[in-house]
Amino acid sequence: MNSKEWVFLSAAALVLAGCGGERPPTPVGEASEFTHAHNSRVAQSLPLASQQAFEDARRGLIASPESLTVKDEEGTVIWSLQQYAFLMDDAPDTVNPSLWRQAQLNNLAGLFEVSPGIYQVRGFDLANMTLIRGEQGWILVDPLTSLETAQAALAFAFDHLESDPITTIIYTHSHVDHFGGAEAAREYADGELTVVAPAGFMKEATSENILVGTAMVRRAGYQYGRKLSVSPLGHVDLGLGKSVAFGTVGLIPPNLDVMQTGERLTLDGVEFEFQMVSGSEAPSEFTFYLPQQRAFCGAEMVSQTMHNLYTLRGAKVRDALGWSRYIDEAANRYQDAEIYFGGHHWPVWGQERVQGFLNSQRDLYKFIHDQTLRLANQGYTPGEIAEQLQLPQGLREEFSARGYYGTLKHNIRAVYQFYFGWYDGNPAHLDPLPRSSAARRYVELAGGAEAMRNKATAAMDLGEYRWAAELLNHLVFFDPDDSSAKEMLARAYEQMGYQAESGTWRDSYLSAALELREGVPEGLSMEKKMAGVLYQTDTPHFLDALATRVDYEAAGVERYALVLEILGAQERYLLEIANGVLHYRTLNDEPEESIPYLGLSRKLFIQVASRQVAMQDLVTGDNLSVDGSIMDMVAFFRLFEPVNGDFSIVEP
Repeated sequence: MNSKEWVFLSAAALVLAGCGGERPPTPVGEASEFTHAHNSRVAQSLPLASQQAFEDARRGLIASPESLTVKDEEGTVIWSLQQYAFLMDDAPDTVNPSLWRQAQLNNLAGLFEVSPGIYQVRGFDLANMTLIRGEQGWILVDPLTSLETAQAALAFAFDHLESDPITTIIYTHSHVDHFGGAEAAREYADGELTVVAPAGFMKEATSENILVGTAMVRRAGYQYGRKLSVSPLGHVDLGLGKSVAFGTVGLIPPNLDVMQTGERLTLDGVEFEFQMVSGSEAPSEFTFYLPQQRAFCGAEMVSQTMHNLYTLRGAKVRDALGWSRYIDEAANRYQDAEIYFGGHHWPVWGQERVQGFLNSQRDLYKFIHDQTLRLANQGYTPGEIAEQLQLPQGLREEFSARGYYGTLKHNIRAVYQFYFGWYDGNPAHLDPLPRSSAARRYVELAGGAEAMRNKATAAMDLGEYRWAAELLNHLVFFDPDDSSAKEMLARAYEQMGYQAESGTWRDSYLSAALELREGVPEGLSMEKKMAGVLYQTDTPHFLDALATRVDYEAAGVERYALVLEILGAQERYLLEIANGVLHYRTLNDEPEESIPYLGLSRKLFIQVASRQVAMQDLVTGDNLSVDGSIMDMVAFFRLFEPVNGDFSIVEP
């Protein structure tokens, strides 16, 4: 729509509103005519009737669970496939038909034979569990997110396979959905497990969420649609898989690290060749090739969707160019591969098809990288590039290149951020006003709240939901008690969610709509369920996180010090606060006698560091040793702010 058409249609809408011809709002939970038209265009533009992916996703099926519900130790359901039964129907107007197709594919669950000796359990968690037959037992690749789902997957698998012991665990990378259920393997082990991981795995696996875990978990609630109903009006799929299982997370430390590409290992009689791809989808990651089976495991370097160069929950931006080069290396190194299988989705069979799949994934990330920089070097900003750049036809028609998880628009912004950071070069954006302050001025500029609401209504009547959301967002930040503006904004987000091809965009829009109507939900506390990983985390990671909680204004110009000892671990640190900054260093010598001393067990320290025990309660608790001024110690701990994981996102 050009500017003249927009002006004319906007004026027409306002005239109709003034003459009593205002379009009635689309009822909550229904797709507007514009959303219906958008989704119809998507359906017409893609070969949605193609059955190749469905044939691949069903190939080798040994058994499917009649029902699948997994609960944690408290009886809370953390995984259920029954709630996705509605996906048997045709796509409704309230779901992008391309996303619906991906959701149907991800709903094909069960135990599958990939090739003789290679099996996958799919649909029991966000990721796949792979079982490879060894000489003495089973090699377990990527044991899912949680103990509970891994137990269910292994029990189901061994109902249909030989119940020989698990001899080896392989972690392909450092994301929790690929290692968190490892403890479930102990039940099937007969002796010590060989645990294989890429170099740097433990550091990355244990530290990723320590510094920014509170904000990341809150934002992940939007990305994963944690509070949404599972329905055609709510969460339907993540694009990468069905959902995330928020169960008990553990970790068995690796005892065999892979250091470089080309490294070969024989594990339980099976030959593996590894490719290091750290810095692609994860900071510590490898793929592997099974030459005897001519099968390539792509880990999460490649998958049946466009992945994230930037993830909406928040994370460091990934290197699109490096990622593409890793895929190119794999395609050339393993040209004779007859099978691809991975950590998510379904396999690909046939040498030509495997090569085609790898090449399209390679070209996808290279295209996003190169074309973003082409336009950036012409002076275009991230938003401008995202608005005009489209994938070439050859990639647009590849379902594995569609934006079901990552999207072209936010991956373009990621590439720009990787090279240029947050600033687009325009000084008007160098020191912008805070949201609420800018909102007040925009509302005044529009002629008041009612005038801005009318303009938003006109935009909604034209199906301009992005513009309506921008206007209404200003109204909500101007007056968070304006229930009319909040409901209108919720309706705009609703239609944007219904149109989204990305599962994470859909969840984000619909989560925002839900919170505008019902308020901020109670925060998700993962500390107890993450205990198995937290106990493996090095103390300095926790001290770095502790430093981010210092109330510098309360600290003032005073200097504070404390000796901290982890009893039984031979760890002793001097903690000092000055200029509102916490520093720490390992203590090898005796500190000054005037500095208060606190010794506590590692278990208690982890509970404090993960906020299960308040720091203010430390000096009166058991299982600790205290020496020095109690008042000084209390003053020290009072400088650390409590953590609030229930902060607002769509309101001030």
